[in-house]
Amino acid sequence: MRHSLFTTPLALAVATSAATLEDLCTVENVQSALPADGTILGIDLLPDTVTAAAVYNASTGGGMMKRQAGGSTSSATYSYCNVTVSYTHTGKNDTIPVIFALPQPSDFKNRFYLGGGGGFSLSSSATGGLSYGAASGATSAGYDAFNNAYDAKVLYGNGSINWDATYAFGYTALGELTSIGKPLSQAFYGSGNGTKLYTYFEGCSDGGREGMSQVQRWGEEYDGVVAGAPAFRFAQQQVTHVLSSAIEHTMDYYPPPCALKKIVNATIDACDSLDGRTDGVVSRTDLCMLNFNLSSIVGEAYYCAAQSSTSLGFGFSKRQAGPAGSTTSYQPAQNGTVNANDIAVAQGIYDGLFNSQGQRAYVGWQIGSELSDATTTWDNDTNSWALSIPSTGGEYVTKFVQLLNLDNLSDLEGVTYDTLVDWMNTGMIRYMDSLQTTLPDLRPFQSSGGKLLHYHGESDPSIPSASSVHYWQSVRSIMYANATDEEAQEAMSDWYQFYLIPGYAHCGSNSLQPNGPAPQDNMATIIDWVENGIKPSHLNATVSSGDYAGEVQKLCQWPQRPKWSGNSTDFECETDEASIESWTYTFDAFKLPVY
Repeated sequence: MRHSLFTTPLALAVATSAATLEDLCTVENVQSALPADGTILGIDLLPDTVTAAAVYNASTGGGMMKRQAGGSTSSATYSYCNVTVSYTHTGKNDTIPVIFALPQPSDFKNRFYLGGGGGFSLSSSATGGLSYGAASGATSAGYDAFNNAYDAKVLYGNGSINWDATYAFGYTALGELTSIGKPLSQAFYGSGNGTKLYTYFEGCSDGGREGMSQVQRWGEEYDGVVAGAPAFRFAQQQVTHVLSSAIEHTMDYYPPPCALKKIVNATIDACDSLDGRTDGVVSRTDLCMLNFNLSSIVGEAYYCAAQSSTSLGFGFSKRQAGPAGSTTSYQPAQNGTVNANDIAVAQGIYDGLFNSQGQRAYVGWQIGSELSDATTTWDNDTNSWALSIPSTGGEYVTKFVQLLNLDNLSDLEGVTYDTLVDWMNTGMIRYMDSLQTTLPDLRPFQSSGGKLLHYHGESDPSIPSASSVHYWQSVRSIMYANATDEEAQEAMSDWYQFYLIPGYAHCGSNSLQPNGPAPQDNMATIIDWVENGIKPSHLNATVSSGDYAGEVQKLCQWPQRPKWSGNSTDFECETDEASIESWTYTFDAFKLPVY
């Protein structure tokens, strides 16, 4: 028989008075804490599936974003109740297992936390909130997301989309996890009598998209969300991973990877001082784009020793091993000079995709970002460089657009820039209400008091940082259509703040700009904002390596941009209309609006 919190007074009495993990971490107490049937529309909990086990002095590695951002690994240990339970959707006869980690009572700070995943994966760990004194959870999402990446489950077979998995990955699984986890946590500790439970989400890359999906679809459930480099606008984002290969194929020119590396490094050197400080970091890629001509690099010499190379996909920067969608290949020693074709490839990538009529389809990566997607492969048979299509972009086209259960495109024969635009359009329309994750009307989140901290590495080589700028601009234009820029910026700053991180790569520090800062205390910032009403005026980012290791930079809130004077440690946050304009795009290659 279904247990209800209100029909088990003995269990409730234990929960409210107990001070030890042993008292709370029992199957009976968890069953009594489950939301009663009918309290969450469309969801029925299955009490008979409950397990509860106390875990003592376990190391969790800290919050998910702390690890991704290159923060120090904590040696702290935590004791918690590991809970598993399943639920079913009313009338569907499915079973969705979920996991919760509930900290020992002395550590619990009335918080519930979810950490996002990366690539095509949701987070499989439920312990990310322990370092914040928060209960937290993870979900199988209906396709065993603990063990399966979503891209392995998107198709039942050729031509047949697994829509249940698609919507679950898109936004429903995490929203349902939160709607279960919040009342469960409150009842578990006996704190449901008016005590506020603060609810947070933190993620980067697809974890950032997952955070945005919750802001957009489940906004009333969350108090604070930290979203880094969100992989929203899925169709445009993923097909863009094919752009580099399409440029090389169209030109029938396959540059030595060392030539592209030289272009990137020479660009960083040339644009470093444009922000007013010579520190090896391009803090103003907009000024670089406006003032630097890549063609000036033609004729410069390069040399690279033989090595193995990783091509970025929809994972993380290559300081992390084996990202989803990456490919690794051997490269022989390379010795030459940069030529006009090398420059044309790089310029085309930084410019972004246009159709044959000159209409823009999407943004490119910021100038000076690593050109990892353009990495060619060495063909030992022909002793020449050859096309290497990044599997993440190729897989999106084969599985999500062509609906073929293939892991990559075999070639680009017959593929033009118009083809790429058509692929984007198909993906945008097909997954508009599931994977695109670009709804710009955030009033439910804003009106319920939610706070959003959004950041993006300015030199991200995987997800263009301008994609985040465009989303901020979309929210501004939809929610504050009749306001002046100054009025809109002031109003948005009260609940939605966006920051570009100078020199930062994709959810991680940038080996090409090691003096760049990395955000490491975003959760402390969002908690202070939500719980103490301390609205941030800037974002802290710490330099973790290089000549400036330990320096904490207070980053400018968009649309203001940093400008140093005399190489000092302090910079001014200036409003530069020409720079802002360089970040502003219209995607006229599509008939539908692209938010």
